[in-house]
Amino acid sequence: MMVTPARSSARLRGASTPAGLPRLIWLHAASRRVPGALVVLAACAGVMRVILASRWIVPGGPGSTQLPAMIEGAVAAVVVVTTYNPFGESESATGRWLPWLRAGTALAVTAAAIGLLSVAVAGAALPGGDLAMIRNTAGAAGLGLLCAGVVGGLLAWIGPLAYTVIAVIGIGERWTSPWTWPARTGLDRGAAICAGLAFGAGMVLIAVRGARNCVSD
Repeated sequence: MMVTPARSSARLRGASTPAGLPRLIWLHAASRRVPGALVVLAACAGVMRVILASRWIVPGGPGSTQLPAMIEGAVAAVVVVTTYNPFGESESATGRWLPWLRAGTALAVTAAAIGLLSVAVAGAALPGGDLAMIRNTAGAAGLGLLCAGVVGGLLAWIGPLAYTVIAVIGIGERWTSPWTWPARTGLDRGAAICAGLAFGAGMVLIAVRGARNCVSD
């Protein structure tokens, strides 16, 4: 039986009590298609593993940083698609938990993405190491969360992918700006700060405002 947005919203209202919090969390995650996103994230991690285990990457060449950066950008795009709100303004009736659900979902999916990528790169010669991967993924996800607040969850993936294109160019051209953090080393403090600011700002926006329902609202 198909569950309509109105019926799902009513279920969310019924679960918006401390006793019903676990159910509320699950309903919120299911409405954001989190289970499907986790499957796609696992597939991206598998692609990362294949790339690192193959001979496509020349050690020390631009491709050794560019290809992982592409996967990290794709992973960030998957993360921000889960911000899409299928219920519109009616979701505000779920009560005081909504900002926490938004922030918690975004943080949990980002953490799952980083965890899956960490498993994929374990034992591999990833340029910059795990720190660079965590920074790049979190920073791109933060940019996507900011985009979700402007253009909506369905189009927010454009932000991380557009930034990834710019970052890949920056890697090839050896740009030094910390705002193109994938081009910097894993221990670069300026790059970590910029990526952290992007992720923090995105988390605050998605918690307080949520993803925009449409471009015209």
